[in-house]
Amino acid sequence: MTVPAPRTHPGAGDGRGSETGDLGRFGYGQQLHRSVGPFASFAAGFSFVSILTTVFQLFGLGFSFGGAGFFWTWPTVFAGQLLVALCFAELAARYPISGAVFQWSSRLAGTDFGWFTGWVMVVGQVLTVATAAIALQAVLPSVWSGFQLVGGPGADSAPTSATGAQNAVVLGLLLLVVTTAINVIGVRLMAVITSAGVAIEIVGVIALVVALFAHAERGPAVVTTTTGAADGPYLSMWLASSLMAAYVMVGFDSAGELSEETHAPRATTPRTIVRALVVSGVGGALLLIAGLVAAPSLTDGTLASQGLAYVLTSRLGDVGGRLLLVCVAIAVAVCTLAVQTSGSRMVYSMARERAFPFANVLGRVSPRTGTPIGASVLVGAGAAIALAVNWHQSAVFTALASLCIAMLYLAYLGVTVPLLVRRFRGGLPDGVDEFGRPLFSLGRFGIVVNVLAVAYQVVMVVNLAWPRAAVYDLTDGTWWLQYSALLFIATTLVVGFFVHRRNRVRHQGPIVLGARQVAGARPHPVEEPA
Repeated sequence: MTVPAPRTHPGAGDGRGSETGDLGRFGYGQQLHRSVGPFASFAAGFSFVSILTTVFQLFGLGFSFGGAGFFWTWPTVFAGQLLVALCFAELAARYPISGAVFQWSSRLAGTDFGWFTGWVMVVGQVLTVATAAIALQAVLPSVWSGFQLVGGPGADSAPTSATGAQNAVVLGLLLLVVTTAINVIGVRLMAVITSAGVAIEIVGVIALVVALFAHAERGPAVVTTTTGAADGPYLSMWLASSLMAAYVMVGFDSAGELSEETHAPRATTPRTIVRALVVSGVGGALLLIAGLVAAPSLTDGTLASQGLAYVLTSRLGDVGGRLLLVCVAIAVAVCTLAVQTSGSRMVYSMARERAFPFANVLGRVSPRTGTPIGASVLVGAGAAIALAVNWHQSAVFTALASLCIAMLYLAYLGVTVPLLVRRFRGGLPDGVDEFGRPLFSLGRFGIVVNVLAVAYQVVMVVNLAWPRAAVYDLTDGTWWLQYSALLFIATTLVVGFFVHRRNRVRHQGPIVLGARQVAGARPHPVEEPA
């Protein structure tokens, strides 16, 4: 079929117009404060991915399934997510608006479809905030036993134990209080803390890799073996172990969530989305290999149960290991902050369209701080509720990690599938960025990249939501835990249907993006699907 030439984007920057004027072309006024530069934009995506947080959190789980060979899930997931990131980078250049996934999906497939994509993304982000906060339990008790507040220093600190799960809730709630306060105070403080945290995390990753390779017990060729894998068909175990890599490499799109707060977003955001994933992919691969070659043993069960924290303290000693674990704890805190910030911008973006309950509160920006205070508090409170579920049911820990990523992958599909349809119908609009350069584009490779991205995402959604008892039901007998991913996704969509229906009835029609924001502004047209 013949693909018509790309159209010129009506809101594309011309190198002379202001960022505020560019945003106004979409029908929005500049309410959020523009305080995010190129490094802070990169930091938003990198800290959401946060390889120190998530690799430390789930290294043991991944190894317990796939053994040393689980390393190969990392480059596999990285390649798939890079395809998705490239698609997102194109959209970030053309629609530099907060609530990126909701906005992109709405402008590609219509606002009804976009609303459900945003709804799934919000729920997934709230769960991800909770799961990131839980990661403190995998680090702090190893730094100092006094951080085991529930049961005392001698209690079992494993996140899947009763005392460990309850302590994870306590530490997570304390962290959420801090991150919510930072989000309320202002984006400038958030950007400074995130940037500093990312700098510490990058230095920490380099130090960890060098130190662990210096204490190698075996060679890198160990990744070609299945040493330490669980019993059962290896392909099945390997697919289950991919949970770790899938959990780590999401959130690179959060730079897009901050587009309305970023200087020169059309030029900056596409590159920081891709850069955040690439840097995370390279650093994470080195960290995984370093942990496998330095582990004292791959067969005694300790690496599976205690993860990388055990490798650090055993190889680098109490002082050196704990100092590096402090870097990990900082990364956990910054990751939680970044995820909460991203989630609050998604809620804000939907609420200002009157597409969310309590829109008057959630869609309001404080003129003093330039932040959506109500949205930030809501995401923090939602994460706290999700954390509380872990108090009496320690088996929820691994289920929650799998579930939140399955939700994010579904939301990403809500963008890449309609984007693929758009490519076949005529392609994305063209234009230039704030400096007069052509917008980021995949050109003639766009369709191929997009097709492969969708195929990868479908496979991973099925893999993540598959009702494996070893992932979702550690009690070995609770049916609703085993099927919790499918049940939760179905419940989310049903609840979303009634919420969206109520909004449509209340406001007498579909969402018109930007229509209520600036008096006299011309909302950017939304092309409904044929």
